[in-house]
Amino acid sequence: MTPVRWGVLGVAAIATGRFIPAMAQARHASLVAIASRGADRAAAAAREFGIPRHFGSYDALLEDADIDAVYIPLPNHLHVAWSVRALEAGKHVLCEKPLCLSAADVVALQAARDRSARHIEEAFSYRNHPQWAKIGELLDAGAIGAPLAVQCTMAKQFHDPDDIRNNPEQGGGALYDLGSYAISACSAVFGRAPRRVVAALDRDPAFRIDRLSTALLDYGGRHASFTVATQGGPSGWGSHQQFSVLGANGWLRCDFPFAHGRPSPCRVCVGDRGSVGAVETATYAFEPVNQYALQVERFSRYLRGEAVPSWPIEDSLVTLRIIEALFASAVSGGWQDVPG
Repeated sequence: MTPVRWGVLGVAAIATGRFIPAMAQARHASLVAIASRGADRAAAAAREFGIPRHFGSYDALLEDADIDAVYIPLPNHLHVAWSVRALEAGKHVLCEKPLCLSAADVVALQAARDRSARHIEEAFSYRNHPQWAKIGELLDAGAIGAPLAVQCTMAKQFHDPDDIRNNPEQGGGALYDLGSYAISACSAVFGRAPRRVVAALDRDPAFRIDRLSTALLDYGGRHASFTVATQGGPSGWGSHQQFSVLGANGWLRCDFPFAHGRPSPCRVCVGDRGSVGAVETATYAFEPVNQYALQVERFSRYLRGEAVPSWPIEDSLVTLRIIEALFASAVSGGWQDVPG
């Protein structure tokens, strides 16, 4: 199988620290070009990682006919514009999360995708971890009965004023950055959007972003709740993460469910109808894997026509509708319906 030829738009830390190094482990992907708005930065990255071509503008990379797909790690508020331009240039797109900052933006991307007949996904690397395939198998097999409720927590200390996560104009804040993980996990469990949501948000007085956000999602007889924080929990390389599902006949929980800043071992623990307290009756252990390498490999194989999982941006539309409803709920102080 011919490897997919990739280009990277930008030299953001997630690109140079995680995505680009991971590509060396992907057999069906080849990184052939990188671009930056500064030609010197692009050249430096190309030298560091042995990338054959470098460009001093994003448009110049998109004009390269030898590139099949692009990875977009740009600041959140630039995702839509450059994803559209990449699709229109005939490139497939893997864009960092959050894919967009509004549901309307996702609709615009759907239209660009359909016009171009190219593939686009939101880069949730965690979905590629084998623990999530196991979670899906367990839920489908009824290991804990029908899912009744989901609880998620994700938190880390982000105090740098220059961090885009602290810039509301660039899509900063806990809901966009961390809440998107929790919402996508809830969608994976229930397979549909909630009917209504309610939220409590605490905003940083200086940054003006939501720094502590808690949400309750009503799926009609099924519930989900999550808390995300950008000024809570640890300050090390990894965020605090918790994910659990209450089932009709048991429960399931993970000790490292989402972003692995470094490949790390993790477990999925299951309690059945005979479990006592929080003591599991079955444990599924997973060795460290590079989620970013698994992501680019899966995406590349999908582009080559293999029967591998893929997540359409219709999922992103649901996520943004929920986020918008949560922001509206925080203002109104009450429940907010989620558009269908």
